[in-house]
Amino acid sequence: MPSRGRIDKRQAILDAAFVVFARRGYAQACVKEIADEAGVAKPTVYNHLADKETLFRHAVETAADAVAAENLAVLERLRAPGDDLREALADTGHRLLGVCCGERSRALRWLTYSQVGGFPDLIEAVQSRTSDRIAEALADRLARLVLAGRLRSCDPALAAEQYLALLTGPLEGRSRLGTREVPAAEIRAVADAAVDTFLRAYGV
Repeated sequence: MPSRGRIDKRQAILDAAFVVFARRGYAQACVKEIADEAGVAKPTVYNHLADKETLFRHAVETAADAVAAENLAVLERLRAPGDDLREALADTGHRLLGVCCGERSRALRWLTYSQVGGFPDLIEAVQSRTSDRIAEALADRLARLVLAGRLRSCDPALAAEQYLALLTGPLEGRSRLGTREVPAAEIRAVADAAVDTFLRAYGV
């Protein structure tokens, strides 16, 4: 079993690698810079991850897992939404968009899209770790709300997909595909409009 110190060092290397890849892109990033960013010797990087390609893949997948964890934590809000379901859905949507606008999420999308030519399987790997897990968790929360009589009978997976689309679709446009920082007031407006449309379709 690997030691705690070895696990922590590997995590530091992967975190540093993601930062450097996001800053330089895959082609321009070098292992020496990643080692410096992680505070380790260059041979240490190779001891943990065999080569640059392996390092890139693991760094992106680790970042995807971290983004998913942030979003899943947000969705916990819907386990106990309280009396005001609209407010709970809007608050959840606003916080999900906050994660989406975060530096790590934006860097993850940029790296995934920009490297699709060299790593065509990367989009599927990232999507399975992020979008698919988030949609599945949201569908579970919505199914519980349907059973509680707080949403009309529906396919919770489809409802989750549409709720997320109502959030992320407008945000992609307003952010110019992640190249423009969206003001907080706009993020709130997108979340409120998404929930208004969602409840027109699924509210009881």
